[in-house]
Amino acid sequence: MTREFTTPPASAEPLAAPPSRTNRGLLICGALAGPVFVVTVAAQALTRDGFDLRRHPISLLTLGTLGWIQMSAFIVAGLLTAAYAIGLRRVLHPGPAGSWTPPLMGVFGLGLIVGGAFRPDPALGFPPGTPKGNADPMSWHGIVHAVAPPLAFAALVLACLVIVRRAVMLRQLGWATYSAATGVVALVLVAWPGQDGLSMRLAVAVTLAFAWTTMLAFRLLPPAG
Repeated sequence: MTREFTTPPASAEPLAAPPSRTNRGLLICGALAGPVFVVTVAAQALTRDGFDLRRHPISLLTLGTLGWIQMSAFIVAGLLTAAYAIGLRRVLHPGPAGSWTPPLMGVFGLGLIVGGAFRPDPALGFPPGTPKGNADPMSWHGIVHAVAPPLAFAALVLACLVIVRRAVMLRQLGWATYSAATGVVALVLVAWPGQDGLSMRLAVAVTLAFAWTTMLAFRLLPPAG
């Protein structure tokens, strides 16, 4: 009796774990987290009374009578990302990037959950009728909210760089370039000094970051069957 061996297509990612329905489901969670978050933000940015993405950061959408929508978006995207982190561990470990990428993605997911559970203070005239400036002093939940997203975003940028190393090792230079560009551009957008255009820069950085997490999930998805 002979065995037949098939060679995976050149574009496929080599997996450290065999394909399974559970692995697929966890990776699909990661593919969905970005679209869920970005589409929810876009819909609200276009419809919430008084909200202007040119002046108001995404986090302010958690405030007001409809704030529960954005709170839910943060938490759901965070839970999906946490499941994604488990999937990354199952699929990548013990191969390249298998030790660091999953916990870094887990920190990113946790940051999203915290960002939804602890709301910022009203600021910059949103919700309508609140003061035009920033809250001074900040509330305790506002401080927690302010700390969580930067830590989460830093973890995601590091995950991009870890995946760059993996891609270089696997000679996937296009993917390595895209991952490096995502990490660097997102970091520059967030860390650029000055408040002018900050909310727009944050929105673009979040969109770029979630696009990358979605692309990574699709690359790692084992074939159905």
